[in-house]
Amino acid sequence: MAETTGDRAGGTDGTATGAGGTADGPEGTGTAAGGSATGGTAASPRKAGWKYIGPGVVVAATGVGAGDLVATLVAGSNFGYTLLWAAVIGCVVKISLAEAAGRWHLSTGRTLFDGWASLGRWTTYFFVVYAVVWGFVYGAAAMSSSALPLQALFPDVMGLEWWGILCGLVGLVFVWFNQYAVFEKVMTVLVGVMFVVTVYLAVRVTPNLADAFAGLLPVLPDEKDSVLNTLGLIGGVGGTITLAAYGYWVNAKGWTDTGWMKVMRLDNRVAYITTGVFVIAMLFVGAELLHSANVAIASGDKGLIQLGDILEDEYGTATARFFLIGFFATSFTSLIGVWHGVSLMWADFVARYRGRGRTGDGSAAPAGGASAEEVASGRRERSWAFRAYLLWLTFPPMVLLFQGQPFRLVILYGVLGAAFMPFLALTLLWLLNSPRTPREWRNGVLSNAMLAVAGVLFVVLCVKQVWDQPWSEFF
Repeated sequence: MAETTGDRAGGTDGTATGAGGTADGPEGTGTAAGGSATGGTAASPRKAGWKYIGPGVVVAATGVGAGDLVATLVAGSNFGYTLLWAAVIGCVVKISLAEAAGRWHLSTGRTLFDGWASLGRWTTYFFVVYAVVWGFVYGAAAMSSSALPLQALFPDVMGLEWWGILCGLVGLVFVWFNQYAVFEKVMTVLVGVMFVVTVYLAVRVTPNLADAFAGLLPVLPDEKDSVLNTLGLIGGVGGTITLAAYGYWVNAKGWTDTGWMKVMRLDNRVAYITTGVFVIAMLFVGAELLHSANVAIASGDKGLIQLGDILEDEYGTATARFFLIGFFATSFTSLIGVWHGVSLMWADFVARYRGRGRTGDGSAAPAGGASAEEVASGRRERSWAFRAYLLWLTFPPMVLLFQGQPFRLVILYGVLGAAFMPFLALTLLWLLNSPRTPREWRNGVLSNAMLAVAGVLFVVLCVKQVWDQPWSEFF
């Protein structure tokens, strides 16, 4: 029975063994990862409660970028409410992935990168190439996306490129000088803005609730490539590498052992329910405002600027400006979320590579040093590697704001991005069914099914992405 209890909330009945420590007592408190609850760690709660919610808000804010909103807006524009069910399934798939990442961190006391490294050197090579190439291109995309609504709100102040540079610098300074607690509070405020704006728009367009409920039935649109388009919507909801960063934010919050498992699961569900609200609200807007009027918008971030113009024509300047504020909150949370989360992962990679990780009491961490306790202590955020990756995300990509994105680099970026999600799903499936994970926290039937479905889904989407690249022009 122990092999199939990974879906059970833990820390409430007896003991749970972590990596070198135990979580004892009726509340499942104690230490994991061979360290005590010192430094940045927090005492495990008696039960899950709303007051503990935090990392889920961060992952929801970071994972839902302008591109996600445009994708669901376009889906609503093209198919009405037909693919509402696909958006919901996308959220459920991401819940399973983020839960698996969080469970690995809490049950083993080791970070996800440490788990990847235990699978072989190939995982390290993939991560390094991905982080370097993806970070370079994404840095420019995030700055440009944050700049678009600002330029629309203040058209005569400065050009798009300079707004982008300003956003990048503000993100750099904010993440450089603040640690997780402040970062989480700011993200929570911005998520509140996103929530209010998207829900207001969904109500403003007066959705047809009967059609919306009908959209929960799994029906495919009657058109060419409808299966792949539907899979793309499912796979595109709510983040890529930010799902891997979730476990790091869980540790940064001070959650380092299995006593926090119930809280993490509640936090994760809140994250993707929030994501679902954002996505469904934008699908409503697409279905009512665009599909019913047979209006098409561009893909990419500029589609949201077009939506702002349409909202101004339909509902007035105030609604359009309100939407642009929400657009900025959506883009800027993705920027600072990646600036913080992926820099944290990079710092963890460097610490393990150098073999200098430490647990909460200052002793050497196991397996070369990728300890959840060290992430909780805040030392990763103060490390030179964290700040070096911050600089990499900010300054080199500024060149792309002025010169455009090199063709071959964009293709490589697309391929690596498509490969990351199957990499994440399949490595989590491997890790959480292996002796690396304490027996009672290994995958159950439901977790295995969800991760397997996610793995197959993302492999299909990866193959499609690779197939669709203009390779003849690349060579």
